[in-house]
Amino acid sequence: MLQNSLNRLSSGLKIVNPSDDAGGLAVSMKMSAAIKRTGAVNTNIMNAKSFLQTQDGAFQTAAKVLDRMSELKTMSNDVTKNATDIANYDTEFQALQDQLTSLSSETFNGVSLFTAGAAATSLAVATTEDGATTVNISQAALANDVTAIVGAADLSTVTLSQVTTGIESVATSRATNGAQSSQLSFASDMLTVNKQNLEAANSRIIDVDVASESTQLARANVLVQAGASMLGQANASSQIALRLIG
Repeated sequence: MLQNSLNRLSSGLKIVNPSDDAGGLAVSMKMSAAIKRTGAVNTNIMNAKSFLQTQDGAFQTAAKVLDRMSELKTMSNDVTKNATDIANYDTEFQALQDQLTSLSSETFNGVSLFTAGAAATSLAVATTEDGATTVNISQAALANDVTAIVGAADLSTVTLSQVTTGIESVATSRATNGAQSSQLSFASDMLTVNKQNLEAANSRIIDVDVASESTQLARANVLVQAGASMLGQANASSQIALRLIG
């Protein structure tokens, strides 16, 4: 009893050997695995959020580029501007076209932030350890949103309505991005709660109750000391009897 209490208190575990609680050990092993899987799923969700945050950064830059393009188009319509002025505006406009094309090819850890197609594609993010529940995040179609602008030959061939339509499309994509990020945040919160509850349940099975085990240790220690004292007394009595006989 004394050795068992010492082993439990020194290890912090209620189940030091399988024989201490075979059933409890089996349950604890399954719970420990579930805790690790839950933590891994939460990590995956955080990575997906980082993907969306990086994507939103590209959207913000695209919006600024489009704002500047709309400003250039408006200024080029000024009747007081001569051909050289308009050509200067067009030089910047074409540079911004290249920037929009570059943004469309951005990646996150080798995964494209945007699809090359005409419609957004979805990436499924598991939000439960068994993978049964997922949240879809979008690889938005940024290239398609600005195709009319990027495809324009120069500033004179693009219309202001095409630029404003591009701005509206990017705004809608940002709203979708924000909604998906919010959903992932709530899924992560739920996983955190589940992990904490699993850890608490597993602790009740596997972790030693220090107060109770300390009491058992003290009791066993008293019994050991009492036994040793009784044995010493018995040995002393035997020696006295031998001396009397001698």
